[in-house]
Parts: sequence; structure tokens; C-alpha cells
Amino acid sequence: MQIIKNVSRRGFLKGLGLGSGVFVLATSLPGVAFADSETNDISDNKLGVFVSINSDGLVSIICHRSEMGQGIRTSIPQIIAEEMEANWTLVSVIQAQADRKYGSQSTAGSASIRRYFTLMRQIGAMVRFMLEQAAANIWQVDKSEVTATQHFVHHKSSGQKIGFGELAVSAAKLTPPKADEVSLKKIENFSLIGKQLKLVDHEDMVQGKAIYAQDIVLENMLYASIERPPVVGGKLSSFDASEAKKVPGVVAVIELKPRSLPVKMLPVSGVAVLASNTWAAVEGRKKLKVEWSHGDAENHDSADFKKLLKQKVLRRGLNVRTRGDVYQHEYDPKRTLEASYSVPYLHHAPMESPAATAMIKEDKCTIWTGTQNPMSVKRMAMTELGLDRKQGDQVEVNVTLMGGAFGRKSKSDFAIEAVELAKATGRPVKVIWSREDDVKHGYYHGISTNYCKAELSPDGTADFWIQRNAYPPINWMNNTDTKFPRDSHLSLGFADIPFELDHLSCEKHKVDSFVRPGWMRSVACIQNGFALGSFVDELAVKANINTSQMWFNLLGQDRYVDPAKDNFKTWNNYGLSLKQHPVDIRRMKGVIRLLLEKANIEEKLPENEGWGISFLNSFGSYVAAASKVRIKDNKVEMLEMHTAVDCGIVVTPDRVKSQMEGAMIFGLSIALMGEISVKKGAIEQSNFDDYPVTRMQQVPPLHVHMLESTKAPGGIGEPGVPAIAPSITNAIYHASGIRIRDLPVNKILTI
Repeated sequence: MQIIKNVSRRGFLKGLGLGSGVFVLATSLPGVAFADSETNDISDNKLGVFVSINSDGLVSIICHRSEMGQGIRTSIPQIIAEEMEANWTLVSVIQAQADRKYGSQSTAGSASIRRYFTLMRQIGAMVRFMLEQAAANIWQVDKSEVTATQHFVHHKSSGQKIGFGELAVSAAKLTPPKADEVSLKKIENFSLIGKQLKLVDHEDMVQGKAIYAQDIVLENMLYASIERPPVVGGKLSSFDASEAKKVPGVVAVIELKPRSLPVKMLPVSGVAVLASNTWAAVEGRKKLKVEWSHGDAENHDSADFKKLLKQKVLRRGLNVRTRGDVYQHEYDPKRTLEASYSVPYLHHAPMESPAATAMIKEDKCTIWTGTQNPMSVKRMAMTELGLDRKQGDQVEVNVTLMGGAFGRKSKSDFAIEAVELAKATGRPVKVIWSREDDVKHGYYHGISTNYCKAELSPDGTADFWIQRNAYPPINWMNNTDTKFPRDSHLSLGFADIPFELDHLSCEKHKVDSFVRPGWMRSVACIQNGFALGSFVDELAVKANINTSQMWFNLLGQDRYVDPAKDNFKTWNNYGLSLKQHPVDIRRMKGVIRLLLEKANIEEKLPENEGWGISFLNSFGSYVAAASKVRIKDNKVEMLEMHTAVDCGIVVTPDRVKSQMEGAMIFGLSIALMGEISVKKGAIEQSNFDDYPVTRMQQVPPLHVHMLESTKAPGGIGEPGVPAIAPSITNAIYHASGIRIRDLPVNKILTI
């Protein structure tokens, strides 16, 4: 009976019927705060999540992360319910609104489980501790004599038991324990974690009842379609709305406020057509006559820019990580390999394009949107409305389900457009981005070039490794003086390579930016994984050994890797502690071995078929990929795809499988046909006809293989992507002899 609701804290308390004696356990670390039914008073601790137990035993858990298909509204409550010893059939889930009391609500970086697993367990364990203590007090026995199991607390010797609902009031009166005072369950005793559970949203989704941002409808609401500058940094010169206003249903045409670079996550200005229905807004916009001053980025051409990046990486760059000396060495040309690899601009293209609704009534602004970062929306809305931090209650952000996001909905521009227009009109406004809006005016994964050079050793490995990269840095959207990527982004599959080398130089280059850059699923691991996976395959071919063997040779002895020891002091390990998440060569080899075991990579194939493999560790997890292709008449046919993953403890196995399948399809789109091109500063693509994504008939059988593990959980949303593209292009080489170093594949072969 899992139920999803979206309510405020006060509404949560009221909605649970607290007037009839229900108590809410608002758990946090290091303490626990309680709210009672008489005062609705909640202490101002930094809260992690609310856990409520009703008098009939119903447990309600607030999820502080956003759901975009990854299943987090199941997994977070699943962890808490496990440690609580709650009966899953008596758990309902409530979506958190934007509130700093929940800590970070940014659902990005594959961080929701890997960073919050222990915290969520401790929250559940605190609740269990207090329920057990309450029962022990009632029975007047020592707490050690009682145990919580499946929604009851049992007294071992007498056989008595009391349900959670009966204990809620007594438990709420107790002094909460500290985190280090509660014991966590042993892994072998898990009854929910690691088990297949149906998504809490499943039934609403399949019945069409689930609420997405595009579904919000309010009384007296206006619909907005916005014409935006085609070139980033462009300004509105003039517009004529006379014909637009003649369209039946059009209510107003409003110029959005001009905004200067850096663009950050704010709107980029424009002209909004507001109407009583979507059709009128779109048709009215078509009749606008708009003149733009395009600005400095008007001369940007992505084809010319790629040539420039390729020239840059041939030159020595600024060192990021070094070991030994690669520049005093005299390379043997017969044993040396060097190559450059490029990835074009890419776009997220989620199936649900951005949408947001805002309503300003008296002194309250209420927003409904599908966002990966509700607190960002709230903060920016407060700034837009001239509010300070103390006035936070005047902005309410309701988080809807998202039909895909992939990083695009970490940005808040579309929500702030709705706020600006609601303020200007005095009516609720829903801003809807069309597919064309999304493709032409989004945030883009940066165009990039990577260079690799190494010399083969007599023992089948390589050394004297040089690698360089050049791409527009993401932080340019916050600071237009930024020319280099942050070290945290250079830690994404580039300067953190785990090979056992005596001589290594990882170098970066200064690059300008001309379109809005943004995080996309696996971020810089996309281009770094493509380059690394391709280069290892090329080394294996040159050494005349299997690619898997070259991976094993380069990885070397089982050990923990710490790039900080090679002068890469700011390496950040995806924000994870090395103690809990060491970079483990043994685990890397483990997923490659699992891949070899499960995919018949060594099978004898016809001349026009081939297997390709690749690997990358990222976001605390380890993923190897294998693809099998057939090349006939210069056309690529995908025959089979596999991923092997070690992500530590698996919370919801079906979600891991689904995420890995999604990563294979996402990576397939990138490899085969993903390209955003820019001409005269403007994006050339507009919809799925010229920015295609993988269709069902292009997807081969997908196979996911998970290593059982008791290690701390890693991420799963992003780690499956980086190894996919190189596994495909490597397979193409082994099937045809065609080496593709510049994506996408459809520039060379038919797909």
C-alpha cells in the first residue's frame, strides 16, 4: 500500500491525523527531533527525513531526493524501513518539498545511495531503538530483552509483543539516541535491502495517474511559450507582437528581463506569449517578429572548433598528475602508439521536456516542477522575488515526478521563467518547453578532444603514458573567465587512471566556451571513458594480445590506487572517503572477469562480426561493457550488449538492472548518432529527426551481470554509460577494421 504524496511539513502533520493521537518521529543526525499532535512543534535540528507512525501502524517516510525513473522514492524508504524493522506493506512514501532542513536535496552525481546509505540506516536504527526502549519501559524490563521484528517489538522470554502503532506515543516521549549509540543490522540479516520490490510509483505510472510537471493544471492558469535568443549571450533588439495578439486565446506578450553572462542556471531572456491554452501560446509565438543582437558567440562554429581542439591536444599542456618523466624518454616508434579521440556537443534529451508552474498569491509563491535540485529552485525564486533567507517560507517548491532528466533538470532556468511571468501577470503560469526549445536552448555536454600516447613494453603492457584533454569547462556557466575544467572534473576518468605505470603525465588545456555547458549523465567520464577504452583496445591490437589481457596487464597488481600521491592533490574520489571507498584494482579485474565469463567474447565469429570491450570505474562503482556488432554493406547492426557491474551493496536489484540497461541505451545513442552542431553560434538541431535517440528496433538483447558484494554502495545512475561507446567502436574495428576515433559512428557508417 505504498502511497506517494507531496505536502508541506505542516500539511504532513495534519494529513496524518495527528489530532487523534499520532506522533511523528522527525529523525536526524546526530539527534532526533519529535513533533507532537498538540503543538505541531518541530525542533530546528538539521533533519534528514521524517518518519511517522500512525496509531494503526502505518509508517510514513519522507524521501528527500527527486524521482526521475531511477527508483529513489523506493530505495531511500527501503533502507530506513529495513533498519526500523517495518513491514513494507505498511509503509507509505511522502515526497519532500524544498527545505534546507533535509540537507542536500540535489539528486545528481549518482549520490543518493552512495552518500546517504549509512545515514538512512542510522535514521531507521534510531527509530527502532526508541520503539524497543518504549516497549521495554512498558514491560519494565531491560531493553536488551526486547527485539523489533516486522512491525512489532517482541519480549523474548515471555513471548509478548506490541505493534509499532501502539508504541508511537510512548516512543516519542523518549530522549533520542546518538548515532553511535544505535547498532545497525548485519548484512546477512537484511530482509528488504537487496530484495526485489515493486516501485512505489509503479501502479500510478502504468495507470496514467502519476503527476509530472507537464500535468499541473490550476484554476485561471496561463500557458507560456517563450522565444529565446538563438545564441548564448544574445540580446533582444526589438519585437512586434501585433499578429501574435490576434490569435484566439492569447492573453499577453511579455518581454522577459534581459540577463547578462554568466548565464548560470537562470533564464537567458526572451519574449513570452501567454495564452489560455497551449495551442494558442504556441501559435501566437510563431507569429512573433523578433530581432536579436547575437553578441560575441555568433561566430562560433563547432566543426572549426573541433579542429582547434585537436590541434591543442597535440601540444604539451598544463600538468595535472605526473609520475616519473615522459619527456626525457626516447620513444621507440615501432612500439609507440598515439591517437586523438573526439566527442561532439551532446544533449540530455529527456522524454519529458522541462516544465514548471508558478503561482503568486498574496505573499506566497508556490512552484510545481520536475527538478533535480529543489533547493536551487527555491533559492533562485527567492532572489527573483527580492526575498532574503529569513523569508524562505514565502516560497514553496513542490517536486513532481520527472520523465527523465540526466542532469538537465539540475538547472532552474525554466522554473524561474514561470516565477517571473506569474509575478508579471498576477495569474498562475505554466511554462512549457517544446522539444525544439529543449534541443536548441538547453545546456550541453561540452565538445572535447583527448590525446593519448604510450610505448608498449616487452611484457605486453605499456608505459611512458601521456594523455591530454581539451574541452569547454562546465563552470563557465558560473564564471565566464573560467578556461580550465575543475580538478574534480579532471578526476572523472582522466587524471585518476588506475594503471600501474612508472611514467605518466596527465595534462589539461585552456579552452573558451560558446554555448551553455552542463552536467550530463556521467559528465566528463563520457569523453574520458571513450578515449581510454579505445586506446587500450588499440594498444592490445598493436601488441597482438586480447583486449581483456591488456586491461589486466595495465591494471597490474591488486592494490588500492591513490592519484593524490602523484601530485594530484585535489583528486576527490567522487566526493567519497578513501577509507569506505578505496579505488580497488581487484574489483576492477573482477568485473572484467565476470564479463568474460558471461559474454562469449572469445567465440569464433564471421569476418564481418566482432566483439568490443571496455571498462571504467566511476562514482564509486566498477563497470565493464561488451558489445557485439555485425557490419554489412557499411551498416552497423548491434547484435548483443553486456554490462558487468560491482556497485557494492545493492539496495534494489531491479533498479540497478534497469539503470544499467538505460545506460546501455543512452550510450548507444551517444556512440551511434549523438551530435549537437553549432553554426554561427546557434544550435542546428531541433528535434528527434535531426538529434535522434536510440529506437526500439536498434536495441539488441541487453544483459546485466551484478557481482555480489558487501562493500559500501557506489553510484549506479551514471557509471554504466562511459564504457558503452568504446565497446561499440572497438567491436566495429574487430568486425571491419574501421577504427572510429571521432564520434558519432553515423559520420562514417550507416546505422
